[in-house]
Amino acid sequence: MAIILDGSNLTIDKLVRIARFHEKVELAPEALERIKQCRAMLEEKIKAREIMYGVNTGIGEFSEVVLSDEQIEQFQRYLIYNHAAGIGEPVPIEQIRAAMVSRINVHARGKSGCRPEITLTLVEMLNKGVTPVVCRKGSVGACGDLAPMSQIALLLLGEGEAFYQGERLPGKVAMERAGIPIPGLKARDGLAAINGSNLITGMSALQLYDIERWLRQAQIACAMSLEALLANMKPYDVRLHEARGFPGAVRCARNLQKCLAGSDLLTGKFKVRVQDAYSMRSSPQVIGAALDALSWAWKQVEIELNAVADNPIFFPEYKLTLTGANFQGTPVSLPMDMVGAAVTMVCVLSERRLNRLTNPALSAGLPPFLIKGAGMFSGMMLSQYTADMLIVEQRILSMPASIQSIPAAADQEDFVSMGMNTALKNQQILDNAYGVLGIEFMGAAQALDFRDFTHGQGVTTAHQVIRQHVAFLDEDRPLHRDHNTMKKLVQSGEILKAVEEVVGPLDGQD
Repeated sequence: MAIILDGSNLTIDKLVRIARFHEKVELAPEALERIKQCRAMLEEKIKAREIMYGVNTGIGEFSEVVLSDEQIEQFQRYLIYNHAAGIGEPVPIEQIRAAMVSRINVHARGKSGCRPEITLTLVEMLNKGVTPVVCRKGSVGACGDLAPMSQIALLLLGEGEAFYQGERLPGKVAMERAGIPIPGLKARDGLAAINGSNLITGMSALQLYDIERWLRQAQIACAMSLEALLANMKPYDVRLHEARGFPGAVRCARNLQKCLAGSDLLTGKFKVRVQDAYSMRSSPQVIGAALDALSWAWKQVEIELNAVADNPIFFPEYKLTLTGANFQGTPVSLPMDMVGAAVTMVCVLSERRLNRLTNPALSAGLPPFLIKGAGMFSGMMLSQYTADMLIVEQRILSMPASIQSIPAAADQEDFVSMGMNTALKNQQILDNAYGVLGIEFMGAAQALDFRDFTHGQGVTTAHQVIRQHVAFLDEDRPLHRDHNTMKKLVQSGEILKAVEEVVGPLDGQD
């Protein structure tokens, strides 16, 4: 059954189903009617020669230049040409699809002024698998993602390039093969197709979906390391975190309890330290803070997915045109900068637990570097090196992009969000995070093989899944294969799926 886009009910989960899993979409009938009504009002205003930004004026620094009747339609083509100015390799297909979903939903609010043919063509492109080729870099995140969105809009002119059925084709050829009529661009259509931070928003939505799943796995890895290090279990009592009140910490404590249920460590039969190191006992507070940051970003992105993110904005009910800055990407880039830093922070915590697993002075009796015969063998000594390198890169990337504005367009656009930089660096932060967490999983599984007691149900399940992919390290071998295998395993979500089948859903996005 198709997902209905009506301008108000698009969630991150729905966007992922469309962009990544290619579910069909439909434009709600009431949304189509709103688009038609708005267009009718716009055409009345054009006939009345009302001056409207980007309709019968230039844009940016040229907003004071009024266009003649002959120039209005021709201007739309040149608008797309001069803004299709990106650089670099193509954006992944799912991210472009996400941007298209986001833009359709903007139009569905009925305040963008484009012809319905523009929106319906984007719907057909999604459903028939025509994905524009778009350069990865070039957007400053205000006035929206002009450079990448213009490469999408080139197909509305029968130009540009597209991926279709596994081939990279001229845009016109791809549209013809898919049986999609080319609508062309009339007054207002060009700016209505490009003037929002839709690629930033689409990329951020996909990243949040993946980061939420990664954070649940980070808690499973944490539980495994806590058991392997013979942790004092008192810091994970939910009542402790309810007394402070941060919802993320409460959720994390509950998740750790689920994973550790059934463990001998909970019986009190083991002698444990009175207080463990911060990397162990403050895990709920730290991971919980990341969960709270994720919740804020999730809310912000879903607001933007259902927003009138355009300029100008038309209000048919008032016969009114308002020019503003609803294209500004900062409401998404700021929280997403925080999320990138949060992922890095949780990775730092993961590496510190790995350090305790491998360091014989800190590991509560585990073999040095998690291998018997240390000296002849170095075990997982170098695994920590790899995790450290990944984290340093994450730290560099965690500098906020949202404060890095450089003025553009002769200072008419003198504050921009740089949200595309946020989205691009978050992609790399997340990619590294899969590797860091995979190495902790591997170290925790190795450590648990030296512990002869009953482990928690979730921990036991995670250990079993890991051993299906990576064997116990009984003597040194090249570890790059194991590291890459574990990275792919975390990215796949297989450990998470197996653990949740045993302990029930972990409490993730609020």
